[in-house]
Amino acid sequence: MSIILDKINYSYSEGTAYQIQALKNVNLEIKDGQFIGVIGHTGSGKSTLTQLLNGLLKATSGHIYVDGEDIYDEDYDMKKLRNKVGLVFQYPDHQLFETTNFEDVCFGPKNQGLDRKTVELRAYEALRQVKFPEDLYYQPPFDLSGGQKRRVAIAGVLAMKPDVLILDEPTAGLDPAGRDEILGLVSDMHKNLGITIILVSHSMEDVAEYVERIIVMNQGEVMYDAPPKDVYAHYKELEAVGLAAPQVTYLMHDLASRGLAVGTSATTVKEAAKAIAEALRRS
Repeated sequence: MSIILDKINYSYSEGTAYQIQALKNVNLEIKDGQFIGVIGHTGSGKSTLTQLLNGLLKATSGHIYVDGEDIYDEDYDMKKLRNKVGLVFQYPDHQLFETTNFEDVCFGPKNQGLDRKTVELRAYEALRQVKFPEDLYYQPPFDLSGGQKRRVAIAGVLAMKPDVLILDEPTAGLDPAGRDEILGLVSDMHKNLGITIILVSHSMEDVAEYVERIIVMNQGEVMYDAPPKDVYAHYKELEAVGLAAPQVTYLMHDLASRGLAVGTSATTVKEAAKAIAEALRRS
């Protein structure tokens, strides 16, 4: 499923003294099956952007096309859009409200009008996809850890079988082990399900190892839109707007400045280790 944003602007409290322009002339194309990172500091417009993609917000001006259809046409079915584009909010407590985890995951497909048997099969399948422990299926969601709550929230969206899955700050508040578990889970889903994934974060470390494309937002505008290696090459410019490149980027540049003939384009620890080993062999 392709999504095109054409000259998108969005303002909060438009026409009042408190008006804030959150997005400014944004033009993007999101192609089917991509794994995209949307990066930006607080207030950069990244969360506003994602809420426009599934119709929670409506652009102040501009157009959004999904599979060639303008979602702002009067006869466009927004329910169809929200079935195609699933959004997992930053705080899972905002999504979890049923008495058990299993019923929570059932909520989405039930609202799609599916029969009970299909709803339950979808819920079981989604919970297995996020590797949620079976002994917790019928426990209350509020007794779970932060990482477990996120798995249930993700499963609740997956059960609706979206074409696009948006995750807003899915590692916020998690310890390093929990962060790696959630990011590994998201990466596995992309590989196994083939759906488009948009991962929203303020941290370059979160996306360095996983995404194929990074969209950097700054003050409501698209600052960069390119593969990770191309974006991280601008680490000085990223620092200037309050973002830091992955630690690997700084390490490789530091080694190069000290005279080691090593490339500086590595974006993961594995790539860096390989580049360093090759440079040492040549020296």
